[in-house]
Amino acid sequence: MAFCSPHTTTSLHSPRTTIPNSGFRQNQVILFTTRSSRRSNTRNGARTFQVSCAVDKPIVIGLAADSGCGKSTFMRRLTSVFGGAAEPPTGGNPDSNTLISDTTTVICLDDYHSLDRTGRKEKGVTALDPKANDFDLMYEQVKAIKEGQAIEKPIYNHVTGLLDPPELIQPPKIFVIEGLHPMYDERVRDLLDFSIYLDISNEVKFAWKIQRDMAERGHSLESIKASIEARKPDFDAFIDPQKQYADAVIEVLPTQLIPDDNEGKVLRVKLIMKEGVKFFNPVYLFDEGSTINWIPCGRKLTCSYPGIKFSYGPDTYFGQEVSVLEMDGQFDRLDELIYVESHLSNLSSKFYGEVTQQMLKHADFPGSNNGTGLFQTIVGLKIRDLYEQIIAERVGAPAQAAKV
Repeated sequence: MAFCSPHTTTSLHSPRTTIPNSGFRQNQVILFTTRSSRRSNTRNGARTFQVSCAVDKPIVIGLAADSGCGKSTFMRRLTSVFGGAAEPPTGGNPDSNTLISDTTTVICLDDYHSLDRTGRKEKGVTALDPKANDFDLMYEQVKAIKEGQAIEKPIYNHVTGLLDPPELIQPPKIFVIEGLHPMYDERVRDLLDFSIYLDISNEVKFAWKIQRDMAERGHSLESIKASIEARKPDFDAFIDPQKQYADAVIEVLPTQLIPDDNEGKVLRVKLIMKEGVKFFNPVYLFDEGSTINWIPCGRKLTCSYPGIKFSYGPDTYFGQEVSVLEMDGQFDRLDELIYVESHLSNLSSKFYGEVTQQMLKHADFPGSNNGTGLFQTIVGLKIRDLYEQIIAERVGAPAQAAKV
């Protein structure tokens, strides 16, 4: 069912970089005129109205994190929850950053860099600096997608460091913007139906970067430290503050189960869920609102050293009420995760064991044996539920209006 709203219009042409949507989820436009006996500025006393019918207009999800913090893995888990593999646009730029599935389209906000790699170097700014990004275009295009219009989105080529010709993006059911700045600009932030921040502690980020860059890219320890330190001022100024606006934060910390651990292989992960968000009910362990500490290791869950510990309880985060679910340690056998899943409520799963099924399906993804994979999967289920509730409300709105 479409939800239609009339409004007057003076032009059929939008200043935004958008094009007519040729897909089946298009924003339908109906024009009609009325005659007026009074003098007006309209030709021949006729006024023109435009009626926009939102046929399953997209919901917009924002995912913020620093580079190398697991955004791509999270997106693969999220698109899997909705069904269908996410692939680059067919026949498009082979270096496109966009991923499209049956239900979702994921764009990388690096595509809104206003300076290419050489330009940033000449001006002495990093990609994290807002001066290197076009927030006006970002806002206009995300707004257009949310209104059901197709866009010609720019492409930042990570291979060449250049700005490539734009690509056509049709409005999907779920539109995900991921990158450094999805919540930085208030205008873009206000368009989001739900937002997530991946908060990787400095200790873990450093350990991960050492493992990746030394082992895979042959970088020296000194060069890795210099790279991290060079980015830190801009990260602290422009990226990290966005987490205060997020509806859910996945925070990754060093384990507390191993004293003075610096390897970053065993992790303590928190899922921080904001209270009072429409269509989002935080997950809880055992008893909602209570403070719980639970060590599940035993006959039903295999735990090698250092074991597993869960905790749950209410808290405050940037002055806002939140519920926090925490896991410290890692799973030995993913098929036993069903035991943990059975003690969690408000998962928004379709059937008993769906979380475990999703984790087993992607057992080879990074973080599948710890809280990062578990909480990313849970957030994916919550986003699916949020989408379904929004659609249900939209379908119900015309029926309610007809009763008035």
